[in-house]
Amino acid sequence: MSVLTMQLAGPLQSWGATARFARRTTEHAPTKSGVIGMLAAAQGRERTDDLTDLAALRFGVRVDQPGTRIRDYQTARHFDTAKSMPLSERFYLADAVFVAVVEGDHDLLAGLLEALRKPVFLPYLGRRSCPPSRRIDLRLLPGAHLEEALAQEEWRAAGWYRSRQRRRPTMELETLIEAAPSDGAAGTLRDQPLSFDPRHRSYALRAVRYGTVQVPTGQPRRTAPPDHDPIAALGSD
Repeated sequence: MSVLTMQLAGPLQSWGATARFARRTTEHAPTKSGVIGMLAAAQGRERTDDLTDLAALRFGVRVDQPGTRIRDYQTARHFDTAKSMPLSERFYLADAVFVAVVEGDHDLLAGLLEALRKPVFLPYLGRRSCPPSRRIDLRLLPGAHLEEALAQEEWRAAGWYRSRQRRRPTMELETLIEAAPSDGAAGTLRDQPLSFDPRHRSYALRAVRYGTVQVPTGQPRRTAPPDHDPIAALGSD
């Protein structure tokens, strides 16, 4: 087994697990279905393609910067008829940063890392209106395990957020780790992807174990604004 580590950072993110109809909520951390969908899109898979290999990957996430939950109140009209569409509420996480990891077969993860570096479809953080502000790919760790990757990856919070914690030698960060169904301490989320086919999207319950890890705070980063342009990777053709 190996582990692929990713950073998910952007002005806005939205990771829905129970969103329905006109009220589109977000979880406080990335969902497995959202991250698997992003990886499938990077590989160029269509929504109707088989997801069995990706869905079998074990998933975990660390909350490096929780961000702020905000609400957007939206109106719309039908493009052809100009008829008013139902009013909707959409919720987002602003200024959040996460480390997400998937554990599985080394060759499969190596292909996913290459796909993130040269994506076929534009990656986004839960919704198309939420592009990443940093490179998503971090590293591939051969022979590693999910828990140790989350504990050892450096703190990825923004410099301004890190500077507020400069008096602390370590930070306690929340983790959400995929668990066995028999784990009595685990909660559940309906974010295990079965199908992304628009005609019959399907998700199953997944066991999740909540915990924390301690990471060094280090020195606040002083960096220029990122020059990462996710659209540039798509080429001009």
